[in-house]
Amino acid sequence: MITPFDYLEHRRACKQKQLERSRRIAELPSEYHGSVASSDRLILDKSIEELVQDVHKEVVRPVDILRSYGKLAIRAHAKTNCLTEVMIDPGAEQSIENISLKGPLAGIPVSLKDTIVVGGFDTSVGYSRYSGKPYRRDGTMARILKDAGAVPYVKTNCPITLLSFESTNDVWGRTTNPHNTDYSAGGSTGGESALLAYGGGRIGVGSDVAGSVRVPAHFAGIYSLRCSTGRWPKMGAKTSMAGQEGIPSVFSPMTRTLPDLVYFTKSMVGMKPWEYDHTVHPIPWRAGTYNSTVEQKKLRIGVMETDGVVPPSPACARALSLVSTALSTSGHTITTIHPPSPTTGLKLASALLNSDGCSTFLAPFRTLEWNDPGAAQLSFYASLPSPIRYIHYLWTKYIKGDPLWADLLYGIRKYTTPEQWELVAKREAYRAEWHEWWQDGEGKGLDVILTVPNATPAVPHGAMRDAVASCGYTFLFNLLDYTAGVLPITHVDRKLDALLASFDASKMNGVARGAYQHYDADRMHGLPVGVQVVGQRLQEEKVLAVMERVVEVMEKEGNGYELLKIED
Repeated sequence: MITPFDYLEHRRACKQKQLERSRRIAELPSEYHGSVASSDRLILDKSIEELVQDVHKEVVRPVDILRSYGKLAIRAHAKTNCLTEVMIDPGAEQSIENISLKGPLAGIPVSLKDTIVVGGFDTSVGYSRYSGKPYRRDGTMARILKDAGAVPYVKTNCPITLLSFESTNDVWGRTTNPHNTDYSAGGSTGGESALLAYGGGRIGVGSDVAGSVRVPAHFAGIYSLRCSTGRWPKMGAKTSMAGQEGIPSVFSPMTRTLPDLVYFTKSMVGMKPWEYDHTVHPIPWRAGTYNSTVEQKKLRIGVMETDGVVPPSPACARALSLVSTALSTSGHTITTIHPPSPTTGLKLASALLNSDGCSTFLAPFRTLEWNDPGAAQLSFYASLPSPIRYIHYLWTKYIKGDPLWADLLYGIRKYTTPEQWELVAKREAYRAEWHEWWQDGEGKGLDVILTVPNATPAVPHGAMRDAVASCGYTFLFNLLDYTAGVLPITHVDRKLDALLASFDASKMNGVARGAYQHYDADRMHGLPVGVQVVGQRLQEEKVLAVMERVVEVMEKEGNGYELLKIED
């Protein structure tokens, strides 16, 4: 399309989608716009397992559960701009009574990242080019959820390109953090984290390619599990980088509470997703592994204090220390570990993820369509002519004295097919090195690794321009395809978490400088801070069980995490 007309079509599409969203919210019955009643509280205070039991016993109607959470979802959106497609149909509200009332998720509203396909709705992924094109039928993920009795009721915001820890695009706007609207709720599943943290839902589904369900959980104070590939369904979704398998994206659960995370994961695995999706391994829920880990008297946990790229900020280091100390006090064995170089992992993962030179995620852009500043920086480096890229590499490495930043940037380019194969071979060799570390090295006998989810708490809006490469604590485990869960531990304290007066970010590498440029404990006061529990591949049951043990020891010491309260 001719450039001026392409831009006008872009603006028209964005305006149309935003008006459509506003109209659907306005047309909802009055039950979705009132205050939180005592009858709502009876529903909101129960876990999804309890609500499912009530639906099975016909004590509670699914429509009442939908109204209670739909009401809060609308409130959450008013504060954080977290919703994209509002899928509650006031004209067919009673039709949810025809769902599988005996399913493991009977009557439970479930929110979905905008990338997940639901029949009758767009899956724009933040690109205006994909709007106004509703899918005719449900994708695989939506079908499994509905067969389990769940009620998909809203879709949630994500960043254009899906490569950011902020969730902003021209189609839907910017999502903010319910704890502090000057800060991001994370990305790329930031709409989910904002919704769940506010209380507008209990369970949701996101995807993770570099930390996209874990960082939002850390930023917003909720729970998430990055499943290994093949444990959760993959089909039935749209992405910004179709065919990218160097670092496979995985769909995974996000919840407001840990019991809900366990129950939701168990329920989805119990639906035998391998019968719906050829990519799923036929591995049933392993209750024996989960129960034995919950009951294990003494766990052996390796603490990774730093990734060697960006040292954890005081707030994140404090959260990690709180958990380590509590576990040790309760009799568990805590060991500081030094696994195979995470720095090498970050460089390799970055090259693999962007090995097409960023061309795929750029292809759907329309004229003057806004791009995330971090993703724009990546595509800028990838597009530089080879001589200029090499001169910049030499200047950064030898003149500025920053070899790590130089290597990382130089690796972001378009690779030939033989070069891509070489990257995959390096990935497999790196995975083998880690496997040997677990089997015969320092990691032998460890149950899990404990580390931070990110070097800093939530970033202010626009910060990904500087902090785009600060993702090593999560990205590493995507490269390794390990199971990893995040849970909230504490909140930023302006006094406890302030940087020392002698702190000088100018002496750090480029990745760390970008991250610390936006760390301010005073402005961040009250933001959530989490920790990350990492197991080996396909160890979802073990990781969830260890997360439960962490909550147990923290509550024992009087340091249980307080969720954002649901207001009347």
